[in-house]
Parts: sequence; C-alpha cells; structure tokens
Amino acid sequence: MIKVIFFDFDGVIVESVDIKTKAFYRLFDIEGKDVAHKVVDYHLKNAGVSRFDKFRYIYREILKRSLGDEEFHGLCNRFAGLVVENVVKAPYVKGAKEFLENYAAGYKCFIVSATPHEEIEEIIRRRRIGTFFKAVYGAPAKKNDIVRGALIRENTDSCNAVYVGDAMSDYLAAKENGVVFIARVTDENSRIFKDADCIKMKDLTNLKEVVTSVCRREKKNLG
Repeated sequence: MIKVIFFDFDGVIVESVDIKTKAFYRLFDIEGKDVAHKVVDYHLKNAGVSRFDKFRYIYREILKRSLGDEEFHGLCNRFAGLVVENVVKAPYVKGAKEFLENYAAGYKCFIVSATPHEEIEEIIRRRRIGTFFKAVYGAPAKKNDIVRGALIRENTDSCNAVYVGDAMSDYLAAKENGVVFIARVTDENSRIFKDADCIKMKDLTNLKEVVTSVCRREKKNLG
C-alpha cells in the first residue's frame, strides 16, 4: 500500500522551470551571449541539481575562474530575487492542485527540491499549500539522502512509497532508495526519460489512478 509520496516542486507542482532558465540567462548575459547560452544548456541538462552546485560548475568549467564566497552569495541572492515572486505566482501543473486538495490527506506527502531550503519553505508558505505536506526539504541536502532519511523516520518500506519528479536527479534519488518513480514528462525533458524504467505522465491529472495502480501492482507481486 502506498503511504508516502515524494514530490519535486518545479515542473511537478508548479510550472516554474522556465522561470529558473530565464534567471540563469539573465545572470550570465553580462558574460556574453555565447556564455549565457552555454550556462542555460548546462542548467537544462542538469535539472534538479541545486543552484549552489551549478554556480560552482559554471565558474570552474565555463568561465574558467574562481568563485569567491562574496560573489557566490551575491549570485545566490540575485537569483532568488529573479525567481521567488514569479514562482509564487506560477500556475500549477495541470492536476497538481486538485490532487493535493482531494487526496493529499490520505498520504504522507513530502517536497524534495533542489531549491534552497529556506526559499522553498517561503514559496510553499506564500502559496498557502504547506498543510498538504508533512515536511518540505531543499538544498543543500541531497535528494537521495532526503528520501532515505524520510523513509527511515516514517518507518516506511520503499515499496510503500512513490516519487513524482521531472529530472534525472529525481529518478536517481528514487531508484537508489528502491522507490517507484513517476516522471512528469514534457517536450523539454522527454529525451532524458526516453529509455528510463519508470511511469510517465504528461501532467498530474491522473496521479491518483496511477498511485492506486502502483499499489495494486505491489500487492500482486507480494501475492
């Protein structure tokens, strides 16, 4: 029986992936359009990785220069300034709000995000959806560690959990913990899940039915 549902946030609960992409471009446009496009390409290929890790990679591998603490914190603050208000106002992924309103009370739901912890907590609070989630987790904690820790604390076997995400980091966090993965697939991320062993959905409209089908499948395997 499915008891726990892990949700990524951007691109799973709300349509906010493009907001983050535009923010990366704006931050590095000052370095030239070629650099900005390389940054965006890296960002898109590494969805679900924290901006902390992305900034360090961008400076080390793309800009080829060191990133001091002051500049690093400045980047983080400017990025947050570009995205928070827009993410708060972003539309829900189709079916997400309805699932939370109608079914979240029947599960232990968790947010597992690469967004900085305090920032994702603020976004959840301002969107007034905190009551749907038992806990909200963000960076710098790693997603696989979050999932493993939550399963232990909830005394829940991995076969009683599912993870809904839209990035390879979500897929790996689920697989490393033996959790069934449900991919929210879009035109932008369909390639990375083309050969992935997972359930695929265009939106969350039928999430309740999919979760129920996972539950039935687990019962059949046990039987």
